[in-house]
Amino acid sequence: MCNVIGVKQDAVDNISNRSPSASLFSLSRFKIPNPNHSLQHSLSHTHTNMAEKSFLHPILFVIALSLHLQSAISRTHHTTTVLDVSASIQRTLDVLSFDPQTINPNQQQEQQNSITQSSSFSVSLHPRSSLHKHHLKDYTSLTRSRLARDSARVQFIAANLELALSGVKTSDLKPQLGIANETLLLPEALQTPVTSGEKLGSGEYFSRVGVGRPARQYYMVIDTGSDVSWIQCKPCFDCYQQSDPIFDPSTSSSYHSLSCSSPQCNALQVSACRGDSCLYQVSYGDGSFTVGDFATETLSFGNTGTVNNVAIGCGRDNEGLFAAAAGLLGMGGGSLSLPSQLRATSFSYCLVNRDSAASSTLEFNSARPGDSVTAPLLRNSKYKTFFYVGLAGLSVGGRPVAVSPSVFAVDESGRGGIIVDSGTAVTRLKTEAYTAVRDAFARLTTNLPSSSSYAIFDTCYDLSSFKQVSIPTVSFRFPGGKSLTLPPENYMIPVDSAGKVCFAFAPTDGPLSIIGNIQQQGTRVSYDVANSVVGFSPNKC
Repeated sequence: MCNVIGVKQDAVDNISNRSPSASLFSLSRFKIPNPNHSLQHSLSHTHTNMAEKSFLHPILFVIALSLHLQSAISRTHHTTTVLDVSASIQRTLDVLSFDPQTINPNQQQEQQNSITQSSSFSVSLHPRSSLHKHHLKDYTSLTRSRLARDSARVQFIAANLELALSGVKTSDLKPQLGIANETLLLPEALQTPVTSGEKLGSGEYFSRVGVGRPARQYYMVIDTGSDVSWIQCKPCFDCYQQSDPIFDPSTSSSYHSLSCSSPQCNALQVSACRGDSCLYQVSYGDGSFTVGDFATETLSFGNTGTVNNVAIGCGRDNEGLFAAAAGLLGMGGGSLSLPSQLRATSFSYCLVNRDSAASSTLEFNSARPGDSVTAPLLRNSKYKTFFYVGLAGLSVGGRPVAVSPSVFAVDESGRGGIIVDSGTAVTRLKTEAYTAVRDAFARLTTNLPSSSSYAIFDTCYDLSSFKQVSIPTVSFRFPGGKSLTLPPENYMIPVDSAGKVCFAFAPTDGPLSIIGNIQQQGTRVSYDVANSVVGFSPNKC
């Protein structure tokens, strides 16, 4: 069995068969030397053929030979990397058999010091697979459920952006309150099918955060695509199953309801009043929603400090795909997001492989790693939540793909651009950009056995007979000539446990492109809000 397969190359033109009357400079059109022949052998044929052309001036001969050398080197040099197929398959088996109950997280004690703008603090960050046991029969089912949820999230992001760009006023969006049992109901206009959280579960990465005083630790989904943070609360009229006990605000001395006239209540996209108490509602694209009281509470971050008076939703009716997590931390760019409320000048996270049991950290106000590949952190003036990144294009095999930079730019209407999102799994590129990148990758992998398409993936391979394969590199190119080369497992991912692997990018006809969490795995992503810079530093988990 072959362990490593290189990228296929074109067969060499037979130089000795070329017509003597051929143009000297047509040498630049010669194809790549065959891997079974040395460059010296190819050049010896060239030398012999050219030497027969006695009419050539020696200087012209040197020029022609130089052009041929440059052409041969240029055409043969495609940067490659090695994908460990065996390790990828093993992870798919491990995630199905892993028991989250074997992990006993350390319960950090509450610290009394307060966070200031210059303070640095962090909390643990875990992939969902390490906290919630999957009840699916195989990895294929798990992949399909992930991709279905991912597609719903992309549609939700697009709808949210379009709503904002269409000028819909937040005052027009009000939750409907039920009278019986004081149950809070989702408005009819916003209802979507709700799928069992036990079957799928929402959120891929969870942070361990203390809530209340005295602090109790809870697993919370982190989401850079939303702003409002919330937690399930007692009494809970309709709550999903979570790993931790449900938060009881009556046991916390720092819990305080917000009034309808408070700035925090007025900043909500969807709000209402019950008496003078502020009510919130947040709906998500996968059919999940949360409705409840809007209040301020104390949050603690491991043993690094606490923050008082953070506006957070106290969810009384929470339905959908939020299995395992106690709630959600909104990490977007709006005024109600956690970074904004903490007055953090920066924050960063590193997402470990979502099929692993490892953990990393979510950090606030920490220094960006010195080896970070940096890019402009851009904001859309018409929608503050998303973090946009300046992207010049992509490279495949070390070669830039021919895509206009305007494809990744925000236009005057606020549409377009590319965001970095922790909640979207698969990177979505505008269709024209995706097609160009996909085709460039496919041209350099014709030596790999192809396989049928799978869900949103149209470029797949059957690597069941290989332990390792050589594949072309894929890189994001940023302004100023900087590039981030992705690890092979961040764009060639298994979709079953038998060796079927797919190119993990997808096209979108939506208003913007998205860099998803699969492409971010193993990389510390730093959002330097104060200096409008986003940094990517591989292997900093």
